[in-house]
Amino acid sequence: MMTNTHEQAMTYVYQQILQRLLGFFSRAERTALQLLIQRLMVSAGGMERIGDYKVLAIQSGSRDNCYTLALLRAAQLSIACRAPATFQLRVATLRLNGAASTALENIHRSCSALFLYDDPRVEVLMVDNREVLPFNHLVPISEAGRESNRLNLLMVGHRRASSEPLDLWDDGYLATGEFYGQIARWDRGVDALVSSDTPRRQKQFLDGLNRAAAKAGLTASDQNETGYEGLFARLDELGSDCYREFYADVAQAAWRPADRFEACRRTTFIDIHDMLVSNLEERWPLLTDFLGFQPDELSAQLRENDYASPSISAHLRGLQACFVQGRTYEAGVGEYLQRALVMMRRKQLPERFCEQAMEAFGNPVAMADRRALAAAEAQKSLGLSEAQLVCLLFAPFVDNGAALEHFLRQCHPGMLVALPDLHRAMQGKPAPEQVVQWMVDVSGLPVNLIGTLYRMAPVVRDESGVPDSETGEVPVQAEAMDPENQTTAPGEWSTGR
Repeated sequence: MMTNTHEQAMTYVYQQILQRLLGFFSRAERTALQLLIQRLMVSAGGMERIGDYKVLAIQSGSRDNCYTLALLRAAQLSIACRAPATFQLRVATLRLNGAASTALENIHRSCSALFLYDDPRVEVLMVDNREVLPFNHLVPISEAGRESNRLNLLMVGHRRASSEPLDLWDDGYLATGEFYGQIARWDRGVDALVSSDTPRRQKQFLDGLNRAAAKAGLTASDQNETGYEGLFARLDELGSDCYREFYADVAQAAWRPADRFEACRRTTFIDIHDMLVSNLEERWPLLTDFLGFQPDELSAQLRENDYASPSISAHLRGLQACFVQGRTYEAGVGEYLQRALVMMRRKQLPERFCEQAMEAFGNPVAMADRRALAAAEAQKSLGLSEAQLVCLLFAPFVDNGAALEHFLRQCHPGMLVALPDLHRAMQGKPAPEQVVQWMVDVSGLPVNLIGTLYRMAPVVRDESGVPDSETGEVPVQAEAMDPENQTTAPGEWSTGR
């Protein structure tokens, strides 16, 4: 229990934080704040119930996430000034391979500036390898979490047909969906998920989640929701282990501490995308001067999704052109750059972004160095070598190894003689040790998981975007690029949403 003197001191600190925050808000933002407070009050069931109401905010360290957190904190502290109690806030982050250290630092600086760490009304959490922990931006992802994420990325990624769009980061949607479902049930649960994602971004996430669920062998949705109103119902359909079809015979980490998860979830969704009323330029003082947000502006504009950096995405384009399409690595990166420039000009971004992109990806003299740097980044952040990325592009194991011979002819002709032995190994039959070891090295997967893929069919999209009636697979409708979003729409960039 806090002493009265300490409580008064902290109340004064919180009031100072609120006053400083409000000083950065425009008149429109102050109006939006009042609407947010009203929306939370109604959802809680009135002022007398607000003290028992808990709100979940997912934090990835993105610009909009940090801004939304500031808005929620202003609402929490504003209510505290005028009522006996205010709502509780849970801020949660999922640790995935490939997350930039700058994102974690942005989360930490925002939480520090908003005085979240020492406020008993706020929980600041992270999930690493299905374990809920206090957030700590200095702690690297655990080795077990890193390996689990690596295997999940490969298993989901290998379920595509080799002729399909890349969509190699679909695992990120599945991992994030599982995280949403579980963190909402943890420690007496939360009443509402609050998000400022635009309707289009919500649809993109659900499309990605359904596409990944199909690749993980899970049931297609019986709903046709395009927004987060249907998110938790969909997550209930998928269950608490979205990877169970891949690892039926392998012990997976359980969500823990196990005794702190509620059996039943009560979470609703509160959409506040309409409350981000200021334009981006008006938000920068709050983000940078108050929250200490440090943007990687070019990366933010070029990212195709939340799960892969632009340099790795461009690298994959180069590898696809070089190994799959019989063109040059430079041609693939050039194609990536051209799409990026089209996207940025449609969004009417300042020309300096286009110039930075051309400097980063358009200099043929620096291409060899860039390729080496991207390969090193993929190894460090994703745990995947260039050979393993190329193997992923061909997806040679699914459908009883249907594409294996083509993969060998294109990339490893010296292994064609071992084709019968490779098939035997994937069928679980005895095979020469050196053949088995080669398969493990080139794929990054243990033999038993390659065998699991061998017995699975590829997940194929049809052209209409309608779920395939025979397979129940959930393809994604290709859409035009969205000028309001940082990301492109599904189908527009093949490694993206």
